[in-house]
Order: sequence, then C-alpha cells, then structure tokens
Amino acid sequence: MFNFSFEHSLGEMRELAGDSVTLLGNIPPRDVLAQGTPEDVRRSVAEALASVDDKRRIILSCGGGTPPNVSTANLGAFYEAATQRG
Repeated sequence: MFNFSFEHSLGEMRELAGDSVTLLGNIPPRDVLAQGTPEDVRRSVAEALASVDDKRRIILSCGGGTPPNVSTANLGAFYEAATQRG
C-alpha cells in the first residue's frame, strides 16, 4: 500500500507504482475537506477517481487524516462521492 500526497493524482501514482500496489489516495484535507463546501468535496473525489481507468486497489483518503472542525455535511459528501465509484 502506498499513501501519497494530495498534490499527486491517482492516475500519476498508478502510472508510477504499477497496478499491483494499492493506492491510498487523497483529497486536500484542509482546503477541501475542512474549508470547502460539500460540492467542493464531491468534485475533488470525482476528479481524483476520473484520473484512473481501473479503480481497483484504490482506497480513498483525506490526506492522511481528518482535520479538526470538518463539518458533518462534508464528511457525508465524501462518503457519498466515494461510494458512487461506478
């Protein structure tokens, strides 16, 4: 498993790490999860997932941890976006 910075896309990390490595991939924890709107969170998750064709071996993450004061609405938006990975 490889946990990397939100500054790199899932697609970039998949290309570098190969398809046998599970990626723990991120949205920006402070600027999006803590300070953004629920729509910002949904958009960030969608963009992260759009960067890869094969969504196997991906665990969506919020930059290694949930920062203080994240709203319940943003946590819900992250969960909703992550579970609609079709």
